[in-house]
This record gives sequence, structure tokens and C-alpha cells, in this order.
Amino acid sequence: MIHANADYLKLPGSYLFSTIGKKVAAFSAANPDKKIIRLGIGDVTQPLCPAVIDAIHKATDEMAHAETFRGYTPDLGYEFLRNTIADKVYKKLGADIASDEIFISDGAKSDSGNIQEIFATATKVAVCDPVYPVYVDTNVMAGRTGNYDEATGLWSNVVYMPCTAENGYARELPAADKTPDLIYLCFPNNPTGATITKAQLQDWVDYANKNGAVIVYDAAYEAYIREDDVPHSIYECQGARTCAIEIRSFSKNAGFTGTRLGFTVVPHDLKDADGVEIRSLWARRHGTKFNGAPYIIQRAGEAVYSEEGQRQTNEQIAYYMNNAKYIMEGLKEAGYTVSGGVNAPYIWLKTPDKMTSWEFFDFLLNEANVVGTPGSGFGPSGEHHFRLTAFGSFENTVEAIDRIKKL
Repeated sequence: MIHANADYLKLPGSYLFSTIGKKVAAFSAANPDKKIIRLGIGDVTQPLCPAVIDAIHKATDEMAHAETFRGYTPDLGYEFLRNTIADKVYKKLGADIASDEIFISDGAKSDSGNIQEIFATATKVAVCDPVYPVYVDTNVMAGRTGNYDEATGLWSNVVYMPCTAENGYARELPAADKTPDLIYLCFPNNPTGATITKAQLQDWVDYANKNGAVIVYDAAYEAYIREDDVPHSIYECQGARTCAIEIRSFSKNAGFTGTRLGFTVVPHDLKDADGVEIRSLWARRHGTKFNGAPYIIQRAGEAVYSEEGQRQTNEQIAYYMNNAKYIMEGLKEAGYTVSGGVNAPYIWLKTPDKMTSWEFFDFLLNEANVVGTPGSGFGPSGEHHFRLTAFGSFENTVEAIDRIKKL
């Protein structure tokens, strides 16, 4: 007789953004005359840039002719895109990454969730707190997180690294008695918008190499970095090739949230305690479970790194960062304590009057008709905090902040 996967049954409630969607839908149905402004989910609003659109049209036309038609994509992704990434992204940073160490995917979310599959079930996982929920949820599904404590919001077999105002929202190295095997880091951070310096990241690389751990480095927001001492890639650090996997996305730097494209870097030098090459496992998993991002979309990704593509996408990033500046300044004027928004499109604020995150969510939705994301949805240390995104239109951003200032 068939039985459900018991580990899936351990997941508390629905996925964070699904819960938000249901609440907003219910409010909208009950208040059809209200204009709701969404600054919650990190979805972009600006259209794909002209260089990308041109590449999509050209590739689409190629699919109409037998001579240029493309079917299944290569396991790792097309060589033209992998070579472009190796040259235009990593060589530019002085990082030694070969094209066969780059795996093209349909986005960072799927890779950040799937990467845990190639590690043993007994692997001890460490995450920041607050954290992008995909890291924890997928490890719950894999059966390696232990039991959930509803009172604390913590899993018994997960090492939590609190990121609070007291430590500048930067992760501190785990305590000596809580050495993890797999460490998830995300910089610029989602949800707090915090960053660390290259020297601080080097400390993490040294720690991982010393303890035989692997870092999964989520660099989805690196294009928003504005300060010189903040690294764009973990491979800028010495020794990272032997301890780090890097995940990247085209969603936030080029607006591909609905187009879907990303990549993961797994160096040949990364091996487990028995000398097994981790890259070979990811290649096996990739080839078995994934048929590749479409040719048309990979050509679009290649266009992002063209001279025109870079100029146009940088203009879009500047547009969103101008939104972030407006949100930051407006909230400060309204008396809120805020952080982030400098090297990231996320603004992290403390809720007023000791409201819980969900109480503030309801307050903001009901009184200002503005949607954000409750900090507690990212982990216990996110309680009494709230995330707003800079991905809306400038006009809606201005209206949303003006509404909040009037509360």
C-alpha cells in the first residue's frame, strides 16, 4: 500500500509566499475597490531589455528552419553561454572557472533547492537566520533536519546562525560544538539586504576548508552591489575552489523571473571526505533530472553579457536601486529603523509598537493596502521585522511609501 513521504508531512503550513498570496487574494476579493501595491515577492516589473528581446526574436526565427532548429539542449547547457559566463563573469573577477564547471539551469531557486540531493542524508546543515526558506524546506523534504519545534520555530538538526542588528545582520562562524557540513550563505542577503566584505568571506572559506565543509553560495543579487569592498563571487577568495558551490540567477540582474534561466558553478577541485568529485555527482543528477533551459532562452542569457545588454540591464538595476533609496529615506522619515537597500533591492525594517511580523503585515494591508513580507517567514530571528522590495514601478513605490508615512 502506498504511503506519503513522511518528511514532506513535517513541513509546517504552506510555502511563505503561497500564504501571502492567499491572504492578498482574500483581501482583494473582499475589497475590490482598493488599489493594492505589492512590494512583497521579489518579482521584477521592468520589461526585458532590447538586447535580450532581439536575441529571443533571432533565436525564435532560427527554430523555424531545419538548418538552424535546435532540439534537446546539452546536459551542461550550450557551450556558447557557458564560455560567455566563464569569460565575462569569472575571468573579469580574476576567478579561475572553466566552462565545464558551469551548469545552466532554469533558475537559482531550483538549483538552491536541488543541490542538497547530492549530499548524504546525515549531512549537518547550517543556515543564517533569517533565511530564504527554500534552503531549509528542501532539507526537511530530504529528511535531514530532525523535528520542528513550533514554540521556537527551529529544526532540531539544523545549525542556525542568527543575523540580527547586534551583529550587523552578518553571519558569525558557527560555535565549535556545532560544526556543520553544508553551509548556506547568501550575499547580498535575502531578506535583510546585508553584505560582507571580501575579508569576512575569506574567513568563511578558510573555515570551510579547515573543517571539511561545503559552502553553497547564493549570489543571485550580486549585480546590485555598489560598494567596492563587497565581493561579487565567492571565487574571488583563495581556496574557494575546494569548498564552494556558487549559484546565480538571471532573474534579478536581467529580469528573467518569467523567462527562467540561471547557473551553478561546481569546480572539479571540490571533493568529499572520500575524495569523490562533487561536480561528477551534480552532473549525474543534472543529466538525469533536467532536460535543460531552452535554446531560445540561453541565447537571451548570452545577450545579457553583450556590451548593449550590460548597459541596458545596468540601467534597470539603477532604476530599482533608486526605488530602494526612496523606500529607505521615506521609512526613515516616518521613524522606522531600516537596513539593507544599499547593495541589495531589499529593505529590512523593524516593526513598530512591538507588532509581530504577521500583525504588521495585516496592518499594512488593511490600512495602507500595501503588501510586504513578514520577517518571521524567513526564520525566528526575523520576527518583529518586515521586508519590502524595490522591484515595483517607481510610481507605485512612491505611492506605497507615501501611504505608509501617513499611518
